[in-house]
Amino acid sequence: MARQAGSKGEETAARIRAAATGLFARHGYAAVSMREIASEVGVGAGAIYNHFTTKQDLLVGLMVGHMTDLLAAWDAEPMAAADAFPAAALEAFARFHIRFHRQRIDEVFVSYMELRSLDQPNFHRVERLRRAYEDRLEGIIARGVAAGAFHAPEPKVAALAIIAMLTGITGWYRQGGRLPASTIEALYVEMVAATVRPKGGPD
Repeated sequence: MARQAGSKGEETAARIRAAATGLFARHGYAAVSMREIASEVGVGAGAIYNHFTTKQDLLVGLMVGHMTDLLAAWDAEPMAAADAFPAAALEAFARFHIRFHRQRIDEVFVSYMELRSLDQPNFHRVERLRRAYEDRLEGIIARGVAAGAFHAPEPKVAALAIIAMLTGITGWYRQGGRLPASTIEALYVEMVAATVRPKGGPD
């Protein structure tokens, strides 16, 4: 990936990434050209290549950056600790996931919908990061099962189902809707808890 040194170059690269994210989210990766991204930023068509060698480099950079930020943010949470009580950790994970993704709707859309647009080496690079995040949740569920606090015959499947449910909020939630964000978050936390609640356990 080509780079331009200096704060000015870094600022321009950040503007290019932001413009590409918005355009990819609205129109799809395949329908957007580097020329259109450059026009959105207000730089010449050739100038964009000072920062990103190809459109594929730009896309994989967006996806890797999103997943890296996601992993780092969760790992910095107190409830991410390996000895955290599973029920508390599961609730914390659900709240974290909702809040992180609700603030990055375009980034989430691109990261999930444009996996199909990645070349194989890049796909596997991003997929490894996605699996690392899924493994964090699977670990919480597995600890809860071992402690008798959760019922989940297949912790991996439960983790994938929960992440899909939580991420789905970005497809329909909009600020100013009928229910406030805090209420929606509480409803999702309860649905996540119900997913792994032991049979015959309290409602």
